[in-house]
Amino acid sequence: MAGDLTAIGGLIAVIVAATIFGGFAAYRALYSPAAFVTNYLDLLASRHAVEALAVPGVAIDRSQLSAAGLPQDASDALLRQAALASLTDIHVVSQKQAGDHTEVTVAYRAGGYPGRTTFDVVRNGWIGIVPGWRFATSPLAVVDLTVHGSADFQVNGFPIDKRQVSTAGVRADLAAPVHLLVFSPGLYAVRVDTSAMSSPTKALLSDAPFRRTAVEVQARPTPEFLSVVQQRVDEFLTACARQHVLQPTGCPFGTQIDDRVAEPPDWSIVKQPVVTLIPDGENWAIRWAHATAHVTVPVQSLFDGSMSTVDADVPFGVTGSVSVDADGRATIEITATPND
Repeated sequence: MAGDLTAIGGLIAVIVAATIFGGFAAYRALYSPAAFVTNYLDLLASRHAVEALAVPGVAIDRSQLSAAGLPQDASDALLRQAALASLTDIHVVSQKQAGDHTEVTVAYRAGGYPGRTTFDVVRNGWIGIVPGWRFATSPLAVVDLTVHGSADFQVNGFPIDKRQVSTAGVRADLAAPVHLLVFSPGLYAVRVDTSAMSSPTKALLSDAPFRRTAVEVQARPTPEFLSVVQQRVDEFLTACARQHVLQPTGCPFGTQIDDRVAEPPDWSIVKQPVVTLIPDGENWAIRWAHATAHVTVPVQSLFDGSMSTVDADVPFGVTGSVSVDADGRATIEITATPND
């Protein structure tokens, strides 16, 4: 009997120890601060943006942004599934207690780039018999994004119009940065890809909660847009050449003749300028380009009345400006420059 009791007691001790160990393992895997943070990252990895925002401590109000020195008008346009990039290789590096707070450091790969973030977690009541948790500092962050030369851009392939994310709406200053809330951690790749403008991709790794990061992107004209501007300049100069006067009105070329013009001059463009566009604020300037016109005009000498023909090339230079409004309409202005 004594032996049986000893065996039963040993079995009970083993069961209790296993239960305690299993409970601890379950707590660590499912209910610990590290598990809370891992769950948030898993939601981002599976691109469940709505559910990630619902995690306690993630969503914020505008007063919290202001108190943290962040722009109160930051748009939430990127807090959606379509704007999330891949998040893989998530694993907890450390969990450290600091008073009522727990600092959980997690490593991961965001869009292929390695990253590491520390989250501040505090108690948030109880879920049955286990503690609940929330982020003491929201893992959201702000990107101050300035895109020069285009009102339209993409973030992780998600299209955005500056006027849609600015509080000024259609009156938005296209030269001003737009403020965008983003999840941390996350990789955000910005590019311009329109029929008129394009840019290389510029990537930002948001890896610090409630921080502000500035990104600047310069769009460039596409070959198609340059071709259109070149065509318009060519057409403008060709139209100038149809004017049978020595100084075609509103045109960048002309000539002066001291003798009497016997018949109206004939102009032609023998060398069109090669158009190159350079940034000029939010618009574009046509870089100075060489061109040549040709004039043929019969003249009569004021000295002896003899007749001759002026048949000469007239070199000139072309500059100008190209402005593109928010709807993609271009306005081209040609400016005359002194002859060579």
